[in-house]
This record gives sequence, C-alpha cells and structure tokens, in this order.
Amino acid sequence: MAATLKDVAALAGVSVKTVSNVVNGYGFVKPENRRKVEEALAATGYRPNIGARNLRRGKTGFIALVLPELSIPYFGELAALVITAAQRHNWNVLIEQTQGTRDRERSALTAMGPHMIDGAILSPQALAAEDFAAFHREIPLVMVGEHAVDVPIDHVAIDNVLAARTAVRHLTDLGRRRVAAIGRNPRRGTASLRMEGYRAALGEAGLPVLDELIVPATEYHRRDGAEAMRHLLSLPEPPDAVFCFNDLLAIGAMRAAADHGLRVPHDLAVVGFDNTEESAYSIPSLTTIAPDKSAIATTAVDLIARRVAEPAEDFPVQDIQTPFTLKVRESTAARPDA
Repeated sequence: MAATLKDVAALAGVSVKTVSNVVNGYGFVKPENRRKVEEALAATGYRPNIGARNLRRGKTGFIALVLPELSIPYFGELAALVITAAQRHNWNVLIEQTQGTRDRERSALTAMGPHMIDGAILSPQALAAEDFAAFHREIPLVMVGEHAVDVPIDHVAIDNVLAARTAVRHLTDLGRRRVAAIGRNPRRGTASLRMEGYRAALGEAGLPVLDELIVPATEYHRRDGAEAMRHLLSLPEPPDAVFCFNDLLAIGAMRAAADHGLRVPHDLAVVGFDNTEESAYSIPSLTTIAPDKSAIATTAVDLIARRVAEPAEDFPVQDIQTPFTLKVRESTAARPDA
C-alpha cells in the first residue's frame, strides 16, 4: 500500500502537520525536523496525492490550450513549450484543436469550465466578443497571437507589423525590387498585421505595392505556398523575392520555384515566418522571423497562475509583447554580381 503522511510522521518522529509543511514547501520548519522528514519521505517512497491537494486548494490541476491546428508546426512547438511551462506550476495541459471555426472554439471552452480547468490559453480565429464575455468571468483566459476582437482579457504576442517590416526590409536591402507576399487572409488577424508590415516596408524602400504580387492563402500549408508560387511565376514579370506569412507557405513556395527551374536565392529570395524546426533543415535553409515561442508560452502560463492567485481587481488586464528576431539563412543569401 502507498505510504501516508501518518507513516512518514511516525518514521520521522514528528507531527503529521510538520510532514505536510515539508511536502507543501512551507518554510517554517526547523532544519533538523526537515531533514528527518526528507529522509522518511525517501525511505517510505511517499508520493503526494496531487488531485486531493488541488481539491483542497480549490484548483483542478489542469489548464486548457485551445489551438487551431496541431499539424501546423508552430502550434505543435508552442504546445510543447506550454506543457513545459505548466509543469512548473504543477499543472497538466488539456489540448483542443478547433480548425479555427467559431463553433469548435466555443464548444472547447464550454466543455472545459471551472469544474475541469483553472484557466485557458487560446489562439482563436473566429470567436466574437460576446463569446469571450461568457467565459472570462468564470476562468482566467489568455489569448496568444492576434484576433481582431475587443475583449478585456490578457494577451501575449509579438509585434507582427514590425516583424513583417523587418522581413521585407531584409529583402529590399538585398536589392530585391519585386517582392511578393503569400498569405493574405481576412480571417486571420495575424495576416492583416503582417500585410500592414509588408506594405510599410515597401513604402520605406520607395517601392509600389502591386496587387498582382499579393496572393491570398485560405490555409497555411505547404501545398498552399506552392500553389501561390506557381501563380506568381506565371506572371509576365515574376517576383524576385517573396515574403511568406509562415514557414510552411515558404517551403511550399521554394518547392514550386525549384520545379520551375529557379535557384533560391539566386533567382528568388524567400523569407518565412515562425522559425519552426523544419526551416533550419530545408534545402536551402529558410530565412525566417523567429518569435520567442518559449517566452510566449511561459508568459501565458504565468499570467494564468497570477490570475488564479490574485483577485481580478488587483491585477489589471495585461497586453504583453514578446521579442522576435530575424534568422538569416541560405534562402536570402546576397545575389552574386556575376
């Protein structure tokens, strides 16, 4: 049978309360008693009942992570980092995939109320303001990424406009003059911001924004990038560079360019977004915007922890920008003179 607090207390020669204080990490225990308890814990193999402890504290021991699509590497990598951050707070993570539809996003939150989770991190694409209003009063919510809805909940994201400007400025600084964009999508808040940054960078370089060089993408998969690139290459004057709104679009675009007989970056420079693991191992390796995904995950989890610990009125709504960098790789090496 599993050892109990009473078993540990009897072996250590201290009270059950003293054992409880040590197990729960409280500081007011005499060093000698702490040593005895720790030795007894090791000898008995005692393991705390996390479920019972959470119930006593009014917690479930779970948080939710609600994402559009786990097959997109960015979201898979973010999920792994959220799990790591949650473990530091003794939380398990329930993950729900919504495909970015309002019904799935609503049902994910409805199914996991305060009886199941202590809070939720979500990357929504379709929820309306009234949907948030129904949930954020019951549990702490943190939104990661961008979604155009005015709601009083915590928000963690990078500066997508500046990140896109940085990516496109990199291309124009290399002397590229027909810079295309793949990824315009009115359903995605991030897409609107990245388009704003794209337009701003072209304006700063004295280049026109040409509608023929802006290609929408319903989804953000490799096949969508390849299809968009094939369209761009069919133009009378194809682009000499392309900014893709995620790495999968960029990798698909590079494949289409290779099939067309073009060399990246000599004939076509390519920049992606997200710095997923695949981007470092593609051929050529992909220049990309690298959000600090670890900072996004850790900040979001820490916000939930603080909301759980403090009354809402003592902790105003947070809007936190995390850093990003531009990872310059082979897909944008400077064009040779010869």
